[in-house]
Amino acid sequence: MIGLAEVQAAAARLQGQVLTTPCLESRTLSNITGAQVFLKFENLQYTASFKERGACNKLVQLTPEQRARGVIAMSAGNHAQGVAYHAQRLGMRAVIVMPRFTPGVKVERTRALGAEVVLHGDTLEQAREHAYALAAQQGLTLVHPYDDEAVIAGQGTVALEMLHAQPTLEVLVVAAGGGGLIGGMAAAAKAIKPDIEVVGVQTRRFAAMVNALTGSHWPLGGNTIAEGIAVAAPGQHTLALAQRYVDGWVVVDDEDIEQAIVLLLDIEKTLVEGAGAAGLAALLREPSRFAGRRVGLVLCGGNIDPLLLASIIERGMVRSGRLARLVVSTRDLPGQLARIAQVVAEAGANIDQVHHQRAFTLLAAQNVEIELVLQTRGPQHVQEVVQALQAAGFEVARR
Repeated sequence: MIGLAEVQAAAARLQGQVLTTPCLESRTLSNITGAQVFLKFENLQYTASFKERGACNKLVQLTPEQRARGVIAMSAGNHAQGVAYHAQRLGMRAVIVMPRFTPGVKVERTRALGAEVVLHGDTLEQAREHAYALAAQQGLTLVHPYDDEAVIAGQGTVALEMLHAQPTLEVLVVAAGGGGLIGGMAAAAKAIKPDIEVVGVQTRRFAAMVNALTGSHWPLGGNTIAEGIAVAAPGQHTLALAQRYVDGWVVVDDEDIEQAIVLLLDIEKTLVEGAGAAGLAALLREPSRFAGRRVGLVLCGGNIDPLLLASIIERGMVRSGRLARLVVSTRDLPGQLARIAQVVAEAGANIDQVHHQRAFTLLAAQNVEIELVLQTRGPQHVQEVVQALQAAGFEVARR
């Protein structure tokens, strides 16, 4: 089982090879959550993820013979890019096995970093089995995404940097999938500061570590926007570390993560993927648990699909009331839409979408439902628009 010595040795190896990312207080998020929040910006790494740390620490320790043969990894995301980047930088061959369903943008990014990408299988498990087979056939060294002591020690360097920058931290809140990050961080943090609390975060659909450690029975599987921590089973090394050092767990929903992504983009002007927002999602879900305490969150990754991000932003605007849908019932007469638009404009809202509904309605045949999607300043502003339309003689319902 790795400890502080291994993590400190990893930090020495990584010096000058990965970025020492900032760990800064967010006053606005502190006001929102009731805790004093400090953010560790691992999304600023070259490949936008902490995964570089473990990959690099593993690669620099390979023997000359292993370097000459090359390395192989199985990943559909950040680990693939971390291994590919540092293998290229160190002059090694890298083979990355990805499932066939992997988005094209991730495949191309990995290839652009010099790796040979092999698409195999419809599931991560099938890709993993193929990676093991190729490693045996070609004499390649496998770089496991989390269940490897060198990888775990590399990830643990995040905790060293956080406690160096903010030594008075009381709690670390860390997203967990396979457990490499939280295992390494917890082992290092507890050795430096035994009274620090380490809290893990998993998604409701992939709470495998929580199930294994607490005896809970969260069903596993399905889609999640936190695909970076969507791991069906923790590793043996990481499970032992979590059992020994992690103090508690929070299980979050995708809705919590979506809200956290939008907050970080809106307030901190920083982009994170689903897994990168899981720590803040835990604070938003259980604020009383962290209230008044100095809490460190790891923004562990920033690789998110632009179309998914656009959808999350739009859904976030709906939740905050800045995007609202109203249905206005009126007589189907020329000029009615212009009157409605004028009332909305005078109330200070902007019309985003308009849809006339004549057929699928229970209104009289000479009437029409006009569905409006409005950009507003928030819930109070929506209510002002509704009142303005009602004062003008229109029937209005919110959807």
